[in-house]
Amino acid sequence: MPLLTLITNVKLDDAKIKPFVSEFSKKASEIIGKPEVEFSIDFHYNPNLAFSGTFEPAVRLHVISLWNTNPENAKKWSKEFSEFFLESLGVSSDRGHMAFTDPGDAFLGFKGTTVAALRASS
Repeated sequence: MPLLTLITNVKLDDAKIKPFVSEFSKKASEIIGKPEVEFSIDFHYNPNLAFSGTFEPAVRLHVISLWNTNPENAKKWSKEFSEFFLESLGVSSDRGHMAFTDPGDAFLGFKGTTVAALRASS
């Protein structure tokens, strides 16, 4: 159940935000290799997001994904998300950071408990 938070200073027209988030969700599913039904996407426009001391187009992405976050995937995901952000938002790969973490299933809540507890009870 990947959780993605994308912050960008690239302004999208209101009518384009939901289509972009839908496209991003589908692309993230392809990149991370998990079903889209498991994804939670949080998109934020922040005109005050600075990168390298400027307000040129930039992104910050945080991905939480259980059981498949590792150095090899982080490298692959970084490349593929960078390509997507360049194509969809015009943000080059040197204008943002990405963090990929796996907190462990005991530290991810779902259905009023943790993923670890749900797995143990099934």
